[in-house]
Amino acid sequence: MLTDEIRIVIKAGNGGKGTVHFYNDKFRPKGGPDGGDGGKGGDIYFIAVDDISKLNRFRNMKHYEAENGANGGKNQCTGKDGEDLILEVPVGTIATYDNGTHVELLKTGDKILMARGGTGGKGNYQFRSSTNQQPQEFGKGIKTNYKQLFLQLKLIAQVGLIGLPNAGKSTLLNELTSAHAKIANYQFTTLEPNLGVMKNGKIIADIPGLIEGAALGKGLGIKFLKHIERTNLLVHCIAADSQDMQKDYQIIRTELSNYSSTLAQKPELVIITKTDLVEKLPDFKHDLAVSILDDKSIKSLNDLISSALS
Repeated sequence: MLTDEIRIVIKAGNGGKGTVHFYNDKFRPKGGPDGGDGGKGGDIYFIAVDDISKLNRFRNMKHYEAENGANGGKNQCTGKDGEDLILEVPVGTIATYDNGTHVELLKTGDKILMARGGTGGKGNYQFRSSTNQQPQEFGKGIKTNYKQLFLQLKLIAQVGLIGLPNAGKSTLLNELTSAHAKIANYQFTTLEPNLGVMKNGKIIADIPGLIEGAALGKGLGIKFLKHIERTNLLVHCIAADSQDMQKDYQIIRTELSNYSSTLAQKPELVIITKTDLVEKLPDFKHDLAVSILDDKSIKSLNDLISSALS
């Protein structure tokens, strides 16, 4: 099951303590202060990867801490810095802090600092002076705070396939791309978004079927509508064997409008699917009619999508 929203807690590493130490051997019985500084605490980074399932790892482990910096040593030795912690998240992740600020990872390889490690404290060597030759002072190192994060995935796709359940979206995705989405002749086969890549490199997201009242939480609700907010084009699929194409079309358009006026204004192609199931198409305005049994129609759809995105 796809995890597209999760809350986690992160904490960068504390800075190590500075050390109080005085050099002393038989040749230099009063060698003076030589306590080293503490090491810096580890940072926490997010890095974006091409795997929409990466948020799943946070379901069972929701608390992450980077390594603390080591304490300073004698002979002015600085403590070892704490190891940074790098967490992989899917491209399209929005990370929101509990104060309301947020960051977005929109491209593969994006790397963002989420929590900075504390600086190490100074050792007593740093406090020496002409008037303080036996300093006992040292820095304790900066302690870091826990940060609450809300992670939300919004898929990065140029094309969003939308329509009522069983409108043929997953089948089209399989035909247009190398995806292998599960398909069957019953509603809600698709329970999570599927992605595929067209020959021109454009990404298509197959969004689970909506029903009337989805914006109010019915059926699968609006859980997956956020995944088409970033698309450039909507491909609205309507089954050729529908009892009322205009009603089916309007149900989806109403849900889009109720969810987001911006989403409702995106460019749209209206595609009639499963034309092999009927002898004659109803009188309904559309951009193209297709069947997976007709390779020519699938090629035409591919060309139409490519043209609409250019």
